[in-house]
Amino acid sequence: MPPCPRAARVTPPLLRGPDGPGVAVSPPGTPRCSPRPGAMAPGRPLALVSLLALAATAATAPGASWSAVPRRTVPYAELRDAAKRFSHRGVSHYLTLTLDEAEGLLYVGAREALFALATGTVELKAAISWEAPMEKKAECVQKGKNNQTDCFNYVRFLQSYNSSHLYACGTYAFQPKCTYIELSGFTLEQVAFEDGKGKCPYDPTKGHTGLIVDGELYSATFNNFLGTEPVILRNLGPHYSMKTEYLTSWLNEPHFVASAFVPESSGSSTGDDDKVYFFFSERAVEYDCYAEQVVARVARVCKGDVGGARTLQKKWTTFLKARLVCSAPEQQLHFNRLQAVFTLPGAEWQETTFFGVFQARWGDVDVSAICRYHILEVKKAFEGPYKEYREQAQRWGRYSDEVPSPRPGACITDWHRRNGFASSLELPDNTLNFAKKHPLMDEPVPPQRGCPLLLKKDSNFTQLVVDRVAGLDGTVYEVLFIGTGDGWVHKALDLGTSIHLVEELQVFEPVQPVESLVLAGRKKLLFAGSRFQVAQLPLADCGRYQSCTDCVLARDPYCAWSRNTSACVRSDGQNGSHLVQDVLNSDTSACSVPQAARQWPPAPKNVTVVAGTDLVLTCRLGSNLARVLWTFEGRALAAEQVLVLSDTRLRALVVPGAGVQHSGTYRCLAEEQGARLGAQEYRVAVLAGPGAPLETRAPLENLGVVWVLAVCLGALCLVLLLVVLSLWRRLREELGKGAKAIESTLVYPIELPKEPPSPRFVSSAASDSDEKLWDPSSYYYSDGSLKIVPGHATCRNGGPGTATSPPAAIPGQPLHSPTRIHLGPLRGSSSNGYIRLALGTEERPPCADLAEELRRKLQQRQPLPDSNPEESSV
Repeated sequence: MPPCPRAARVTPPLLRGPDGPGVAVSPPGTPRCSPRPGAMAPGRPLALVSLLALAATAATAPGASWSAVPRRTVPYAELRDAAKRFSHRGVSHYLTLTLDEAEGLLYVGAREALFALATGTVELKAAISWEAPMEKKAECVQKGKNNQTDCFNYVRFLQSYNSSHLYACGTYAFQPKCTYIELSGFTLEQVAFEDGKGKCPYDPTKGHTGLIVDGELYSATFNNFLGTEPVILRNLGPHYSMKTEYLTSWLNEPHFVASAFVPESSGSSTGDDDKVYFFFSERAVEYDCYAEQVVARVARVCKGDVGGARTLQKKWTTFLKARLVCSAPEQQLHFNRLQAVFTLPGAEWQETTFFGVFQARWGDVDVSAICRYHILEVKKAFEGPYKEYREQAQRWGRYSDEVPSPRPGACITDWHRRNGFASSLELPDNTLNFAKKHPLMDEPVPPQRGCPLLLKKDSNFTQLVVDRVAGLDGTVYEVLFIGTGDGWVHKALDLGTSIHLVEELQVFEPVQPVESLVLAGRKKLLFAGSRFQVAQLPLADCGRYQSCTDCVLARDPYCAWSRNTSACVRSDGQNGSHLVQDVLNSDTSACSVPQAARQWPPAPKNVTVVAGTDLVLTCRLGSNLARVLWTFEGRALAAEQVLVLSDTRLRALVVPGAGVQHSGTYRCLAEEQGARLGAQEYRVAVLAGPGAPLETRAPLENLGVVWVLAVCLGALCLVLLLVVLSLWRRLREELGKGAKAIESTLVYPIELPKEPPSPRFVSSAASDSDEKLWDPSSYYYSDGSLKIVPGHATCRNGGPGTATSPPAAIPGQPLHSPTRIHLGPLRGSSSNGYIRLALGTEERPPCADLAEELRRKLQQRQPLPDSNPEESSV
């Protein structure tokens, strides 16, 4: 690759994703080399101010939402009942999931093990231990690999081979092997393992993809131990093996993520061939000054390709690749690091769409995007002009000369057969030579709508699956389930012009990336694999929505409100006459008043406080898109009275110095799109004061019960008081003992001074002529150990700096129960002296900051007027 001209040889800094750069940024005024005029560079210059304006401008981009907020957040604890999980003792890295819906089984490939799980219950049906032998692991270590992470057998490929067998491949301690699994007994075939070279990666961390089509394995991985020979390979089938050329113009440090089979011969008027597509990222070669820039690619080969007769023997003659564009032009933001791809087939192959997951890094901010591509756009790019490397100009550009015939890289069609080319073995050498030197297409593949479906900062998307579901309005909606790097799954709904995040689910805890996702369309289940376990989730948990309004506002096409059962239920397969659903507009007007009245919590909370106490009532909202409203005795309170706590969904109403007039019913409502949902209700009783009769302090209906409760509480308080006094007395005794124990234990044996200590440390080299007798009992014990006395030692020019003296202490007295004792360095390396102890203080309690903030706010606000509590502020 030729160097940039000297005047422009400045490489812009690259914002790196998990494995490399994602977005290229150049400071203003930096000279840059560019591709041909009009071509889209992989990383356009992006000023810093663009990021600041991104949130505002992204709202205007059709279909793209820069900071979409999930309507509902379901933490791990709340998801526990809906999710079912599987893990096996001693097994990790549940990376490979394969679903057999006909048999109702989920096959799981993990580290040195394979499992068969029953869908619906995640019950273990069968297990296989497939460990790499100890001698293989020893060889792996001898070759410099890590025996804690690398030298195991990670199952990276697991797919159905035929009706009776699975085909599995593992890294096998950096010596990949493949084998067949007999399904009836779920056992490994008792034959020698096949060589997995080219079928499975050596390194378990390297990208890999593969699929079996009609008994032939198409795989994309690295073909050697060092990971320097990328290859797209076909074997196992009736044809002999086919692979790519080892040329950087074909594959240049790729990171493979996915592959897809598209039966393009079905219904083809030209007799076209089926194709296999591969998705990956690689370092671009076509941009002069961006030679190290990573770009996303899609490549394809034809199923009937058998290589050339003389040129490209046993090599792909139909290998072509094009760049995948995922960018937000208005924000000048470009995503190049491809993380995952999901293929969503249609009723016809022309309706196939690809969903790509992209990652980038902006400074210390993670940015993720999802772009969708249509198969016809991909096909158009492969039928367009080629790129070529021009020797004279030493740069890449569009090929503008005559293209050989038959067209290089094309599949064999009816036209070829009519002209005497029945297979790729009969193609002329000029066509094959051109295909060898021109694998890259000039035109990129643009995303649908010209921009990402979803943009999200502070998030790392890792995996994606998509389901099609019909709403009650007859519209077929696409629902995306997106796995993240911190163990969450986002459920997103494509509304055509925008994306609505229905909810986010915390699937794994502790934090671990979602490594794999599989969708069971028939049973409406989602399977997620991670390092430590496999989780099964329903595609929709309609029972979370407790009211008609909440159910409709969720805009979940799987759910609808049933008038018959007054519950939010699954909408699929039901008669829609009694169901309420509005996915597009979330109109809640169809919810009747009696049903809306049921939104209030069935059990209000009773709160009793003494007059003068600051009353704090909290309210947790069920929707992240709602705003809080408080009412007192049916009257709305001012917005200034609501204090926002740390949690975005947690709100608090604070009444400073509550009086008797503040007794009554408080209600918290969540207002969303004009509709109101009851979130919490409190019945507050403010006691008049300690001297007031009980009837005025607690106006309850049954006074006898009150007196009984008061007597019981009084007796309980008396018992607690006696226990506290007893514990306090015992604690003081223990503290005294503990202090003496510390005093007698924490000693530092050093040479004893020959005379009492003076304000300055006495050097060990001092003369012994002036020795004087002095009482040693005040400074050391009978066993010769020096007492550690806080407050005695001072540092005067004995250390690097002057230390602040601690409070005065009496020599020889016990230490006062320090919570932490820090032994600092001995002052004066060549002197005899005493050690000064730095006694730590108690740490601030975790709620101290919140309490301090609340105290400051209460001091700044005026108390509520007696007559108009709703006009008060905090």
